[in-house]
Amino acid sequence: METFSKLKKYYWPYKKHFFTSMFFLLFVTAITVVYPVILQLTIDEVVLKGQFAWIPLLAFGFIGIMIFKGVATFIQQYTGDLFGIKSVYSMRNALYEKLQYLPFRYYDNAKTGDLMSRLTADVESFRFFLSFGFSELFRFVLMLTVSFSMMFYYSVPLTFATMISLPFLFVSVYKFDRAVHPAFRGVRKSFGKLNTNVQENLSGINTVKSLSREEFQTGKFNHSNADYKDQMIFTSNIWAKYFPLMELLGNVCVLALLSYGGYLVINSSLTPGELVAFYSLVGYILFPIMNLGFTINMFSQSKASGERLLEILEAKEEIFDTDNAINPPRLQGDVEFKHVTLRYAGDDNEALKDVSFKAEPGKIIGLIGATGSGKTSITQLITRFYEPVSGEVLIDGKNVKDYSLKALRSNIGFVHQESFLFSSTIKANIAYGKPDATMEQIIDSAKRADAHEFIMELEEGYDTILGERGLGLSGGQKQRISIARSICLDPSILILDDATSAVDMETEFKIQEALRNVMKGRTTFIIAHRISSLKHADEILVLEEGKVVERGTHAHLLNNKGPYERIFNIQFQDRETILQGQRG
Repeated sequence: METFSKLKKYYWPYKKHFFTSMFFLLFVTAITVVYPVILQLTIDEVVLKGQFAWIPLLAFGFIGIMIFKGVATFIQQYTGDLFGIKSVYSMRNALYEKLQYLPFRYYDNAKTGDLMSRLTADVESFRFFLSFGFSELFRFVLMLTVSFSMMFYYSVPLTFATMISLPFLFVSVYKFDRAVHPAFRGVRKSFGKLNTNVQENLSGINTVKSLSREEFQTGKFNHSNADYKDQMIFTSNIWAKYFPLMELLGNVCVLALLSYGGYLVINSSLTPGELVAFYSLVGYILFPIMNLGFTINMFSQSKASGERLLEILEAKEEIFDTDNAINPPRLQGDVEFKHVTLRYAGDDNEALKDVSFKAEPGKIIGLIGATGSGKTSITQLITRFYEPVSGEVLIDGKNVKDYSLKALRSNIGFVHQESFLFSSTIKANIAYGKPDATMEQIIDSAKRADAHEFIMELEEGYDTILGERGLGLSGGQKQRISIARSICLDPSILILDDATSAVDMETEFKIQEALRNVMKGRTTFIIAHRISSLKHADEILVLEEGKVVERGTHAHLLNNKGPYERIFNIQFQDRETILQGQRG
């Protein structure tokens, strides 16, 4: 029950619905156990004694009781559903909010499909137990308590004789619970992997088709599906083994009842009506106990789901606002790294090693180097996506930890290498970071990113709704909208992470010309593989294996005869080779 205790804050605020449901369940149970009494009176006092005039009265009384039970059952089930639905509404909101604030380190290892499974299937499994499981457990306790009391009232010896196999039945139920819980946890994990497989395939469907890997993806899915199937079969095998055993033990109770009960009736120690009532009461005990397997099934599934939900809710938020975090309306953009070292979780290698540099407000800093050299890591420390293991990252003379995350990131425009657009209008995508942006600001941002022209060629213009992840636009068009989104934010610091990699040379030139005006008065970091994108930078940092191995202007670095000149010669040689091929 530790899992339910930890999740209590999400369902306990709605306890009034739970207690209302339990209150009416008490009425429903009380009415249910009246049936055997009515049967006993009908047989012993009416049928055997020939008092048939009582039959209409008993019939009307029985109908009245049924109507009352129907109303009570409706209220009990409705309020029970309200308890579960409102609880998971609160929980789902908390889960989604938690996912928004978890650090990049968490998503480095998380699988999107698995997270989707937790927010849907696992939440629904937990809701089902809140709505029905708790009431079933309460019903079980009530039925056993009341039924046993009435059975002892009718005949103590028959009660003990009938319940001879009950201890074995409870042991079977206990062993069933011990076996089925880990089985259901395996089912949930397998389902999460299956979801991940589907999500990744649909997200990368263009890549799959372009490389003719449909057969491979089908095989990969079949493997995940087979694992899920095997987990379900394993769980079903547990059910198949334990439920017949529990049914057998229940039938032993019925056999003992009919044998010894019949003997008592023959010897006039028990009336026929009392034997029939006793048989009904035994059913009220056996069926809840056998149904306990179903309830335990619900409990096991919800417990396994609750554990998976807690893994998200209890995940550590490594990056958060300090108690005295400051909220300046606008940063000047003075960025400084002091002996910064960065290591990613699960990686013994250092992504950055003792990096130090200073970028004054309004300056343009170029970052160049091979893949994995640490270029993007520098920019991710500026935005506090990650924390350095040593050293300091300063903006305007203050550690980035001193700023609130909202104030810090609202002053930084980040254009990622892989552009992501939401399934919304182009207008909404550009204004995403600044929801109160005017149409004039949106259009101006698009013009600066060289996106206005192609947007206006679309039938709906800025009101065009983009497909999922921006499908329907070319890579260059998506990237230009992404650039416009950052420009619209009017940031003090602009980070372009290889932002023109998906556009042709002509478009790159146009965007760079437009960005020159945007960069004025802003500290800009440009990550690029093309030297043409960095030539105008005030300072260029050349990185190798997490270290700054060279720095200076374009002209200085060319004269330095170092790594930068080597990169330049390679790119220039490639260009000459292309030109010679065109001449030939």
